[in-house]
Amino acid sequence: MRMAVMGASGRMGQMLVRLIDESDQATLSAVVERAGHDWIGRDLGQVMGGAARGIVVTDEVAAALAASDAIIDFTSPAVSVALAQAAAVAGVAHVIGTTGFSEVDLATIAESGERGRIVRAGNMSLGVNLLVTLTRQVAAALGAEYDIEIVEAHHRHKVDAPSGTALMLGEAAAEGRGVALGDVADRGRDGITGARETGAIGFHAIRGGDFIGEHDVIFAGEGERITLRHVASDRALFARGALKAALWLDGKGPGEYSMLDVLGLSSR
Repeated sequence: MRMAVMGASGRMGQMLVRLIDESDQATLSAVVERAGHDWIGRDLGQVMGGAARGIVVTDEVAAALAASDAIIDFTSPAVSVALAQAAAVAGVAHVIGTTGFSEVDLATIAESGERGRIVRAGNMSLGVNLLVTLTRQVAAALGAEYDIEIVEAHHRHKVDAPSGTALMLGEAAAEGRGVALGDVADRGRDGITGARETGAIGFHAIRGGDFIGEHDVIFAGEGERITLRHVASDRALFARGALKAALWLDGKGPGEYSMLDVLGLSSR
């Protein structure tokens, strides 16, 4: 597959470039950066600290899509929403690892999935998606007398909270209990909050240092606690998952898919 990378100068972008280069199933077709970025118009190999390779970094999304079968995107909500629409029109598969979307953003992406092929996930790792499945199962098995708290930790530069992964876990817990997350989410506490509401799903975000990503789902009952935990120690696992998702989309019909679909863990 011919693959383009959106946001090529970022840590995930550069990791994706290297993984695509190593793959025997994909070839790098284009690299895109935002208009005005100092990589624009320069050779990708040279700006990444190596030899020239004949691929020039561009801000022309339409040209990159025309040269590609898939585009992988870890950027920002506004960029990803616009790209979802453009990729659907161009018939190019779109893998979205961006987080921090609003409800309006998600609705727009879903509309793009009616025509295009999209994999969108708050986390691309196998382990996290297994954790999502386990969270749904445990929430379904335990009653509301078990309080659910989701604690996540990320590096100091992360701009959104709760993390996309924490929200995935919250959605899974709510689904397991047969409720809507928006009706039971409790995001952080401060001051005189009163007693915890039965059935609430709590979220807590730690930001500091160089945490890559840690997520705990705590089921706290009277006399016992169950904790499901995932710790990421290498960012490359997210890039590997995104590449797997892009390859999986080859030949698929229109739709907005998740990593659970890619990994064969979805119930649908």
